[in-house]
Amino acid sequence: MILRNEDIREVIAEIPEGHRHLRTTIVLQDGSEITFQEATIANIVRAYINIKTHPQRQRVVLRGRMLEDKKDGYAEWQLIEEGDHD
Repeated sequence: MILRNEDIREVIAEIPEGHRHLRTTIVLQDGSEITFQEATIANIVRAYINIKTHPQRQRVVLRGRMLEDKKDGYAEWQLIEEGDHD
């Protein structure tokens, strides 16, 4: 699925009441919604910046992994950069 700008009615970025982390909701023209947690958007932005600012890099692959040894305050499930990039 490719979402074009014209497919999107609005993007809502907010910290919902009672929560501590940002949620980003994309509302499509047909009324359907996709909501991303803060960590997901942060990973997408990190990959985007990595490619846009690198003189040769054209690809970043982030794969979901369950981490046994994680930093305090971080979720066990993380999107980790794979070594398979250009």
